[in-house]
Amino acid sequence: MAITDWPASERPREKLIELGAEALSDAELLAIFLRVGVVGKSAVDLARDLLSQFGSLNGIFAASEHALSQVHGIGSSKYVQLQAIFEMSRRALNEQLQQRDVFQSPKQVRDYLVLKLGALTREVFMVLFLDAQNRLHAAEELFSGTLTQTSVYPREVVKRAIHHNAASVILAHNHPSGAVQQSAADELLTQQLKQALALVDVRVLDHFIVAGNQTLSFAERGLL
Repeated sequence: MAITDWPASERPREKLIELGAEALSDAELLAIFLRVGVVGKSAVDLARDLLSQFGSLNGIFAASEHALSQVHGIGSSKYVQLQAIFEMSRRALNEQLQQRDVFQSPKQVRDYLVLKLGALTREVFMVLFLDAQNRLHAAEELFSGTLTQTSVYPREVVKRAIHHNAASVILAHNHPSGAVQQSAADELLTQQLKQALALVDVRVLDHFIVAGNQTLSFAERGLL
């Protein structure tokens, strides 16, 4: 059945207008972007197929043009549009974090980190450099690969903090395996960075682990 044959209250566009975007499922939001389906499938059905194949919205955004093009009904133009939407979302969150105290928007910090790190297939360590008002000044991916206390160099993090004249930092890295739990190595690395940054009067406000759409906060767990 085509979406136009659905009751008006169940159609994604009408539902968004009436209830707001938050009321829609991932498949419904994606269906609005897709606009049309393919023969035998509505846009919602096609959206569900994409979510099933790639696991999540982040998985879709991270997919290559070749991978997406293998799905019937998805071509290069849709890939380009998806990448544009993804980048606009990241930039919008970045702007918001630059304009306000990060403690006033902890969800936006998490959302930003999920967008940056959640779908990566390699492990990446990044640092958010904050000013004296806890506003985002810069965000940098500093290390990648297998991250341990021997591959993330505290001196490099300190150098970048001084370069940005940071008053504090938020550390973050991802677990491509999908396991959001911290390891003993993660805890040791956090303490080493905290001690090194304290020497130049820069505070570590938090360390986040990102695994897909999940995040773990060291501060919330009392690990700082």
